[in-house]
Amino acid sequence: MSDGSTRMVFLGFGKWARADRIYALEPITGDERGGGRRTRVWIDGVAEPILAGRTERTILHDMGQDAATATVVLDDALDLAERVAKAVDEGPLDLRDLGRRARRVLEKTAKPSEPEQLF
Repeated sequence: MSDGSTRMVFLGFGKWARADRIYALEPITGDERGGGRRTRVWIDGVAEPILAGRTERTILHDMGQDAATATVVLDDALDLAERVAKAVDEGPLDLRDLGRRARRVLEKTAKPSEPEQLF
């Protein structure tokens, strides 16, 4: 774990866990996935895993695991694509919500602006 291992990690659904207490992440697949359920998070001292509304890669990124940082944007893009596909099947689309989510994904890929030169 990198320094700051006692940082709090947001799991979604209003749940948080200390990064240094998380010992396993299990992606939820198939019919179990949905309704915001993305990952089972195993936490030291908690008997049952906690259901997280975030992907394992995003949680790893927030834990300070640099190897996972390159895939966070991809996870967000795939999550957005999954939501669009599901929304199309269910009926009318909430374009404002999808637009906000798409902008967030795009902002993560934008290059940082050049610092303004003072002299």
